[in-house]
Amino acid sequence: MEPAPRWWKEPCAHVECSLHQLAPYIGKIKSSIAGDLIEQYSRRGDLVVDPFAGAGTIPLEAVIRGRRAFAADISPYARILSQAKLSPPRTLHAALNSAEKALLEAEALPQPDLRSVPHWVRRFFHPDTLRSALRFATVARQPGNEFLMACFLGILHHQRPGFLSYPSSHLVPYLRSKKYSRMKFPEMYAYRELKPRLLAKVHRTYKRFSKLCRVGATFCQSPVEELELPQRFDALITSPPYMNALDYGRDNRLRLWFIDPSLAENEDNDVTQRRKAFIEGIMSLATNLESGLHRGGYCVFIVGEEVRRSFKAHPSEIVVTLMNQKAPSLRLRKVITDDIPDVRRTRRECRGVKTEHFLIFQRN
Repeated sequence: MEPAPRWWKEPCAHVECSLHQLAPYIGKIKSSIAGDLIEQYSRRGDLVVDPFAGAGTIPLEAVIRGRRAFAADISPYARILSQAKLSPPRTLHAALNSAEKALLEAEALPQPDLRSVPHWVRRFFHPDTLRSALRFATVARQPGNEFLMACFLGILHHQRPGFLSYPSSHLVPYLRSKKYSRMKFPEMYAYRELKPRLLAKVHRTYKRFSKLCRVGATFCQSPVEELELPQRFDALITSPPYMNALDYGRDNRLRLWFIDPSLAENEDNDVTQRRKAFIEGIMSLATNLESGLHRGGYCVFIVGEEVRRSFKAHPSEIVVTLMNQKAPSLRLRKVITDDIPDVRRTRRECRGVKTEHFLIFQRN
């Protein structure tokens, strides 16, 4: 086991392609780390697979670096972010035109009845802001509008003036009314207009925009157990969901509600089920790796380790065991360990996740 390179600790938010900052996603890998892994374990023109794409960081870095990408995830939020990043409008001008058109279309829709909106959603917004948001979300849900939906979800909630909600947290939606009371901060509870905030978000997205290779970037929304990987591929680089820690449905519940109101009602907080899904997903992947990964190709798993007072969970040991059983032609070549200093990647009972193991396998 070897330590991660020092420069992995360096911030990258002000130098990375600004498409990475379309919208927040709990637990996502740093783009600089993803880029380094792609450079080390694949070559230009290779097909890089990420079956747990999440925010789309790995497939976007792959495309930026001249690789082809095949990405997948079960989450509809991950689908929107990944498709938005892999197929954005080619220029800022085109993106602004698309946004203006969608805003006009939304304004022409009838005013929604807020009584049909759950109370927990209404609590986050001024009524007039919410009406505008609901109409725009109706337009943004249309196929082909993933980029606009991602921009909208990126400004949905926070306490800063450029966001739509009452003062709230950025990653995980909860109101911050104790810290920012209506009496002391009345301006934070005023109506917030959608149009200028959405257009400003589009401008920020193109601040450091990298032109992407348009050939060979594919996304599939599917559970990994049912996913059909390409018959042959050159590398698999992925960060599976934290086995016992993060609840992606709960932590993205407000954004999921705007994507599809039925999604936020189907939360699964059962740790046992998440552990079972993790094991089944790795087993399925290992079988596909045995048949699909080119000889000499690499497989990189980024696995979060969890330590609590009551128990220690070592998912990386599970991954190694399952790979030995289901993919015997792959050998573990290296293990890199990296501390996670950024508490924004974990929360509450998840704060035991302080280390990630990078498991580097290679097919003989």
